Amino acid sequence: MAGSGPPGEAPGFVPQKEIAYNKLLPYGDRLEAEASRLLAQIKGNLGRAVQLQELWPGGLFWTRKLSTYIRLYGRKFSKEDHVLFIKLLYELVTIPKLEISMMQGFARLLINLLKKKELLSRDDLELPWRPLYEMLERILYSKTEHLGLNWFPNSVESVLKTLVKSCRPYFPENASKEMLDEWRPLMCPFDVTMQKAITYFELFLPTSLPPELHHKGFKLWFDEFIGLWFSVQNLPQWEGHLVNLFARLATDNIGYIDWDPYVPKIFTRILRSLNLPVGSGQVLVPRFLTNAYDIGHAVMWITAMMGGPSKLVQKHLSGLFNSIASFYHPSNNGRWLNKLMKLLQRLPSSVVRRLHRERYKKKTWLTPVPDSHKLTDQDVTDFVECIIQPVLLAMFSKTGSLEAAQALQNLALMRPELVIPPVLEKTYPALETLTEPHQLTATLSCVIGVARSLVSGGKWFPEGPTHMLPLLMRALPGVDPNDFSKCMITFQFIATFSTLVPLVDCSTVLQERDDLTEVERELCSATAEFEDFVLQFMDRCFGLIESSTLEQTREETETEKMTHLESLVELGLSSTFSTILTQCSIEIFKVALEKVFNFAVSNIFETRVAGRMVADMCRAAVKCCPEESLKLFVPHCCRVITHLTINDDVLHDEELDKELLWNLQLLSEITRVDGKKLLPYREQLVKILQRTLHLTCKQGYILSCNLLHHLLRSTTLIYPTEYCSVPGGFDKPLSEYFPIKDWGKPGDLWNLNIQWHVPSSKEITFAYYLLDSFLQPELTKLEHYANGKQEMSRDDVQQCLTIVHNCLIDNTLFVSIPTVDYILNNSEDDTKSLFLIIKIIGDLLQFQGSHKHEFDSRWKSFNLVKKSMENRLKGKKQHIRALLIDRVMLQHELRTLTVEGCEYKNIHQDMIRDLLCLSTSSYGQVRNKAQQAFFTALGTYNFCCRDIIPLVLEFLRPDQHNVTQQQFKGALYCLLGNHSGVCLANLHDWDCIVQTWPAIVSSGLSKAMSLEKPSIVRLFDDLAEKIHRQYETIGLDFSVPEKCVEIAILMQKTKNPSASGMMLSSEEIQLGIQRQKEKNAEALQNYENLVNMLLDCVNQRNLPWKFEHIGIGFLSLLLRDDRVLPVRAIRFFVQCLNHDAIVVRKMGISAVAGVLKQLKRAHKKVSICPYEVSGVPKPSSIQAGDRPDNQWLHFDSESLPKTKQAWESCCFAYHCFLLQAEQIIYDHFSDPKFVEQLIKFLSLEDRKGKDKFNPRRFCLFKGVFRNFDDAFLPVLKPHLEHLVADSHESTQRCVAEIIAGLIRGSKHWTFEKVEKLWKLLCPLLRTALSNITVETYNDWGTCIATSCESRDPRKLHWLFELLLESPLSGEGGSFVDACRLYVLQGGLAQQEWRVPELLHRLLKYLEPKLTQVYKNVRERIGSVLTYIFMIDVSLPNTAPTKSPHVHEFTTRILENLKPLMEVDEEIQNHVMEENGVGEQDERTQGIKLLKTILKWLMASAGRSFSTAVTEQLQLLPLFFKIAPVENDNSYDELKRDAKMCLSLMSQGLLYPQQVPLVLQVLKQTARSGSWHARYTILTYLQTMVFYNLFIFLNNEEAVNDIRWLVIKLLEDEQLEVREMAATTLSGLLQCNFLTMDSPLQAHFEQLCKTRLPKKRKRDLGTVVDTIPSADLVKRHAGVLGLSACILSSPYDVPTWMPQLLMDLSAHLNDPQPIEMTVKKTLSNFRRTHHDNWQEHKQQFTDDQLLVLTDLLVSPCYYA
Repeated sequence: MAGSGPPGEAPGFVPQKEIAYNKLLPYGDRLEAEASRLLAQIKGNLGRAVQLQELWPGGLFWTRKLSTYIRLYGRKFSKEDHVLFIKLLYELVTIPKLEISMMQGFARLLINLLKKKELLSRDDLELPWRPLYEMLERILYSKTEHLGLNWFPNSVESVLKTLVKSCRPYFPENASKEMLDEWRPLMCPFDVTMQKAITYFELFLPTSLPPELHHKGFKLWFDEFIGLWFSVQNLPQWEGHLVNLFARLATDNIGYIDWDPYVPKIFTRILRSLNLPVGSGQVLVPRFLTNAYDIGHAVMWITAMMGGPSKLVQKHLSGLFNSIASFYHPSNNGRWLNKLMKLLQRLPSSVVRRLHRERYKKKTWLTPVPDSHKLTDQDVTDFVECIIQPVLLAMFSKTGSLEAAQALQNLALMRPELVIPPVLEKTYPALETLTEPHQLTATLSCVIGVARSLVSGGKWFPEGPTHMLPLLMRALPGVDPNDFSKCMITFQFIATFSTLVPLVDCSTVLQERDDLTEVERELCSATAEFEDFVLQFMDRCFGLIESSTLEQTREETETEKMTHLESLVELGLSSTFSTILTQCSIEIFKVALEKVFNFAVSNIFETRVAGRMVADMCRAAVKCCPEESLKLFVPHCCRVITHLTINDDVLHDEELDKELLWNLQLLSEITRVDGKKLLPYREQLVKILQRTLHLTCKQGYILSCNLLHHLLRSTTLIYPTEYCSVPGGFDKPLSEYFPIKDWGKPGDLWNLNIQWHVPSSKEITFAYYLLDSFLQPELTKLEHYANGKQEMSRDDVQQCLTIVHNCLIDNTLFVSIPTVDYILNNSEDDTKSLFLIIKIIGDLLQFQGSHKHEFDSRWKSFNLVKKSMENRLKGKKQHIRALLIDRVMLQHELRTLTVEGCEYKNIHQDMIRDLLCLSTSSYGQVRNKAQQAFFTALGTYNFCCRDIIPLVLEFLRPDQHNVTQQQFKGALYCLLGNHSGVCLANLHDWDCIVQTWPAIVSSGLSKAMSLEKPSIVRLFDDLAEKIHRQYETIGLDFSVPEKCVEIAILMQKTKNPSASGMMLSSEEIQLGIQRQKEKNAEALQNYENLVNMLLDCVNQRNLPWKFEHIGIGFLSLLLRDDRVLPVRAIRFFVQCLNHDAIVVRKMGISAVAGVLKQLKRAHKKVSICPYEVSGVPKPSSIQAGDRPDNQWLHFDSESLPKTKQAWESCCFAYHCFLLQAEQIIYDHFSDPKFVEQLIKFLSLEDRKGKDKFNPRRFCLFKGVFRNFDDAFLPVLKPHLEHLVADSHESTQRCVAEIIAGLIRGSKHWTFEKVEKLWKLLCPLLRTALSNITVETYNDWGTCIATSCESRDPRKLHWLFELLLESPLSGEGGSFVDACRLYVLQGGLAQQEWRVPELLHRLLKYLEPKLTQVYKNVRERIGSVLTYIFMIDVSLPNTAPTKSPHVHEFTTRILENLKPLMEVDEEIQNHVMEENGVGEQDERTQGIKLLKTILKWLMASAGRSFSTAVTEQLQLLPLFFKIAPVENDNSYDELKRDAKMCLSLMSQGLLYPQQVPLVLQVLKQTARSGSWHARYTILTYLQTMVFYNLFIFLNNEEAVNDIRWLVIKLLEDEQLEVREMAATTLSGLLQCNFLTMDSPLQAHFEQLCKTRLPKKRKRDLGTVVDTIPSADLVKRHAGVLGLSACILSSPYDVPTWMPQLLMDLSAHLNDPQPIEMTVKKTLSNFRRTHHDNWQEHKQQFTDDQLLVLTDLLVSPCYYA
């Protein structure tokens, strides 16, 4: 491949990976030289730019060139260059001070260079991980972003994460250990840092190390992480990230990790994560809905674990699909459905990807899958069998059949014989039905998915192709004018099949050859129908066309456009027809051509809808065989047109004859063919043009212009002329060529033999002749018109311009149009001409033979078609020939669009200025169109923005007096830009912003500005909003580190191709460094100028308030973290704190908080060794948890720092001198008047009832107290005392914000100051807490939590002592008690593990008070208990905690609940809500205690990390007893809570060792005397089993226990319990937990045969006997059992079902309740099987059917 050209051009290197399609272009041989020239330029100039320290514009420009190079030529450079490019960009991206927008540009290119990781192995490239980590830390976890000191774009997060993913394979081998050391300390499950740690691990940990390095890779962390995952439940946010990490690990190391021990747990968790609804009336824990796993990763993980010797995963996967299959039935719908569909769609494609990797992919440096773990054919078959049932159900799902179709496409690649037949079984009946169109569209789209596998047959499914013709013939009725979606899917269906198959009649071969297989013989005889099919299809299309003729009504209203639907049908029709004709043999083609010609000639169509469709069909025919077809069409059309225009009057008619228009339209379409074939007809065509180009009728001359346009395009452009599926077409005799062999065959990329049209000299001459004859006269006319030499009517001007516009086929023809100014000045209201001018200018600026947006949509549709027909299994580029040709053509267009450089020349400048004129003209529509063209132009030409900005700003200047409002508005729109393109007001460049921002603010004083016009007000709002949204901090420091320069020098030295340009001399380099320093200084100067200019603008007199606000908004964007604001601006913002407008005050608060952060003094950091402080020897292996060496961090009341000595001696004295900036703030805040005003403003209400604790204000106060110690306390003290006493919501909130700021700000104060502070604060807090109200308790909670966040508890001991004084004193009623607990909980929760002593104290205090009467206090105590025990989690490798333990607490509780446990009667809640009138009996106390405990269990079900401990399980029997059976809200709190609590506990995740314990409790309760308890067990069981399915299935004994339990309860004496047991049984059978086997069936049949006692003749007087006899119960149990079996398969009829139905029917006349059960079952059976009864009938014998029909419609059914 390489070295194909003459020796001078041969590249001396092996390119990494080039784009194959370039070789196939007609000028492919020129590209070698072009590419190496370009690469040499890029290497040379990029190297120079970096050495000269010129990041902008040089560096950025040449990196962009490099990414364009990659788009055009692929990675066509040597490995050496590849590595250097990557290293250089890596260094550039990680420059710490780099401006964000540049960083993103470099990052995107780097990602592109690293994309194909197989090209570079770990030996070729190693990249450090730490610079990336530091960058993420700096940007994603920025300490200053929330203060407004840094502005990052939204996209930055995904770019950075993708960047890390791309670099990950190349991290050094010790990286894993370094990362673990770095982030392990963050792993505290109770804190947000855990989320951060796991996110980092998921992003950074390398998993693709080779096997010999595994001990340095995942083996370091795997056991720890998987242990952590299994020990945690309740889906904390980070769990999903952990799963993603495992999925990646599994995929990269198939066969090196034994997953078997974890499989049941993994599948249980995946099943739980789908959030399926189970059981009746179940309450979902809300956080499951938000933090579920990402399906994509779950699928990756499952796929990677498949295969291998044990087959365990496949067994579980089958179990998973069995248990969820019924959810896929179309009648079910819910928010879980999307996940299930995604699972179906992703799993097959993931398995195909894996098979491809194992069987077909080229070997690379990545670890291969060991043979022992490759998927065998048996594995694949098992997989397809387990998933096919759900997929077939999902075909008709409510969400559409797309996912099912994609799944089927991938499954059919693996096992066509299992997949295609059932799909066809559904398709044939769907094609017959008329009543269910949805069924038809669904099945057809699925058949399209499997089309390629169907047609190619292959060894697995040789009979596939025989289905093709019957399918095609039956699909024809789908071309139906009345049903749009059916029509479209039919077109797609027919097109798909005809692309894959040559439509050649091979039936004659049967006589000639006898070596054909059975299938081939069958196919040959079938192909005789092809001709018939094509003709019938055409008839259908003609019918469609005739029914869609424009109705009379639309003729009169002048709508030139077709409706959207019509244009889609037109597209479908023409592409399908052209596909069919392309694939026809020449015989069939001739018949079709004849037919379409006759149809077109014998009718006259209106030109808008029907005409376009017919003309399209004709064009398709002409394209396939230009010579034959042109012979028919051209002479005919020319004859008719000439005949109709003989009379000169016609030329001036306003309305033309329909026939003339139709023939013109036909002619203009059929000339869109291979230009060489048109040359023979040129005289005739030119004659027609001369006759018709100047018709008066607009419709006429536009058609004629189209003809001219198409002629020019056909003769001058490069394009392929055929798209047949086999090179060379099908016109070979059948003896040599046997078409059937080519069914579904992929094109061969290296032998495509594309037939190109490359313009010949004759064609070029013809094109010039056309331009001379038709374009030149028009241009002359326009010029005379503009000079005023010639008068022209508007219509003439429009006609002229239309002709000019149609002559532009490429922007190489520069036409200067002086007409703009003339029309604008003389007849500005001739908008139609102006529209045309805008189009022409737009085309001259952008048009290169094809439009960008057209190209983009073609690229998109190419990708869609590729997806729907690709073969992912066999590998790359296995596409059909037509697609490959299309891709080569797209490559050609991509080149024409990108290669022609965008240098900005004078002519462009003139045109862009013309556009600006038009964009500010007086007609809205003209402005709108011109602005669109203007924005596109700005995006195309580099650097033109700087040139145009001053011109736009001219319109906004306040001193310009002759600007109209329209111009003003137009200019604003030009600044605003459109949603995707450049925004002039906000270019990331100091030079531009310095001009635009002040201009926008000052434009408030312009005469043209009027705030009365809502459109102008809205424009300013949009502008300000857009600038705020898009602004990114602009860099001030553009220096390049030494490391980059070294790599740049290396890059200039490499050969192949050698870098262009000379090496730099040291003087030049010095000069570069000098220039770069100047640039930094200039940027700084610009920054300060801008701040000052904005301040000047804002302070102008008479400036409307709106503009003042916009200006202040701009100023607040200019805060930075590497540069303190100029003093003048600081003074301005401090004064804003007391501004009258609340908007300004808010901006002031944020800004001053930011300024205070800028002014913060750095504290010395002292590193300490924990082992020395605690005096404990350093252990050999680290364990997490409460260890002796972190004991010293705990809160310990014995050793609190209460004296100055004890207070850490590392506090600094206050700085004696103040900076000027600090002085300003100091002066303002020590001025009592300023403070008073400020407090007054802060305690105002903003939005009633919506206000919350405001973190911005807290930051402001924290900053003030942090930077100035207690300097302002004296001024503030009276205000605080006054505020605390006032119980209004807004004043309380204000004081809470200040106090939180005080506590956090006093972190580094000296001991005396802190002690003084707490003396002041304690009384304040006491007052505040006693005045707490419903409105303010949230704010105080936030205040205390904020104060304690990440602070050492020993320094806050005053606060904790205060909070713990006596939270439940009862003063102020239950509400105050609940609030105090809430506030305390906020403080302690932030402290996590550091305060075990306080937690113990609190628990000790709360325990005797658990029997609270008030509900709100009970709920709060429950929540506090959750937090107290939160720390007690059993994590792997962790020392037991010092904090309180759950099990000790539960044991004590159980002791107190004994009196309730022992009673057997119903527990009534008859406690009066009164506290302490005498001692109540134990039992009442027990009930009160139980209520609180329920609150605690409910709270912890959703929050804590580990599930019910053994002791808690002992509470279950009690709950079973209490929980009500019916859903009734009138129950008291106790019963409702018990029910809720059971529901939540049953969803809990069980650890395998807990299973026997739970079952034991259940068995024990099943013997209980209360039937409520027995009933409730069953509901609990349903949910518990489903949510822990695989954990139970893994335990044989547990399954048997459950089975025994359910069957035992079927024979319960209480009717409700029996019925519930039946429901449970049917559910367990349905999710395949239990299997329907013969012993089970026999057992039920046996029970059914129980004899019932004879009915005694009763004395009329005796009471009716109510207790059912034991025999009746047994017999009922048997019937219920059978009924459960039948209801367990609602959507199909298994083999055992008919017999059971017969058994059941025998009991129809049994006494109640049996009769009732039988009736219910039969009616349910009828309801669920009604839809597909035709299929289900097959399972029954005739006798059975008789009985059944009798039953289902017998009179008893209605009884």
